[in-house]
Amino acid sequence: MLWVLRMAPVFALFWVLLSGHYTALLLVLGAASVALVCVLSWRARLTDSEGPSLSLALRLPRYVLWLAKEVLVSAVAVVRRVWSPRPDLRPAVAATPAADLTELAQVVYANSITYTPGTLSFDVDEDQIHVHSLVPADLETLRAGAMLRRVRRLDRRRGAGR
Repeated sequence: MLWVLRMAPVFALFWVLLSGHYTALLLVLGAASVALVCVLSWRARLTDSEGPSLSLALRLPRYVLWLAKEVLVSAVAVVRRVWSPRPDLRPAVAATPAADLTELAQVVYANSITYTPGTLSFDVDEDQIHVHSLVPADLETLRAGAMLRRVRRLDRRRGAGR
C-alpha cells in the first residue's frame, strides 16, 4: 500500500503533463486511470522492492544516451559488413556473465545486447546470457565488459556494482 501512496502522485503528474487538458471530466478520468494502474500493478505484484526506483530513473537517461551511441556505431558497422562486396560474416554464439546482476539488471543487459545491431540475446540463465553475433569480434567487445559495467552502475543501489 505504501508503494501506491508513493507512486499515485507520480502517475497523476505524468498523466497531467502528457494530457495537457484540465477540464473536470478529463481530470476525473485521469484519476480513475491512475487508480486502475495502481490496482493492476498491485494485483500483478509489480510493487515489490525489486522494481525500478526513482534513483534508477535518474541514472537512466545517461545510460540510454550511451546505448544510443553504441546502437548507431554498431548499425554502421553491420551495414558496412553486409553491403561489402565480400561480407566477412562469421556468426558465433557465446555466453556473457551475468551472475551478480539483479533480475531487472539482467533484463536491461539482455535487451541492450539485443538492441545493438549484430547481436542478439536468446537465453538468460541465472548466471549468464547467451548471445548470437554476426562476428566474433562483437562477442569479444561484450566480454571486455563496458556494457556490463554501465548496467551495474545503472543498478548500483541494489549492490550490483560488486
